[in-house]
Amino acid sequence: MTRKVILDSNIYISAIRDPDQARALDAFLERNAPVTYMSSVVMQELRAGAVTDRAARVVDKGIFQAFERRGRVVGPSVLAFRECGRILAALSRQDGVRFTERPRSLVNDILIAASCRESGMTLVTDDTDFKNIRPFLRGFSFTRPWPV
Repeated sequence: MTRKVILDSNIYISAIRDPDQARALDAFLERNAPVTYMSSVVMQELRAGAVTDRAARVVDKGIFQAFERRGRVVGPSVLAFRECGRILAALSRQDGVRFTERPRSLVNDILIAASCRESGMTLVTDDTDFKNIRPFLRGFSFTRPWPV
């Protein structure tokens, strides 16, 4: 794989919960570590879900530290936040669902997508909601796990 990738939260969560998924993630990272980055939005989601001391250690030391040490954390820019607002408004115009009635996770998903596009990275995700974001964010690409 030559294109840089960001793994979505659901990839890490599946690996934490399921030993088969953990092995798949380990195998993927073994082959693709040099082109794999962490989204600061994914960090926030994972850390928010780590409510026990053990879970916090797993994400802080077992996941985040490697990316931070290598300077491989990507965050949304000011433009990404602006794009997020534009996309939320466009979705509301399209289906009549107001921003305040949408799941909070949608904002994070749009910010992850915008960050990926800005950085020229592909998102690896099991979340099918990204297919609803892509039409509003030209150049954003995502793939299901596990790309070759």
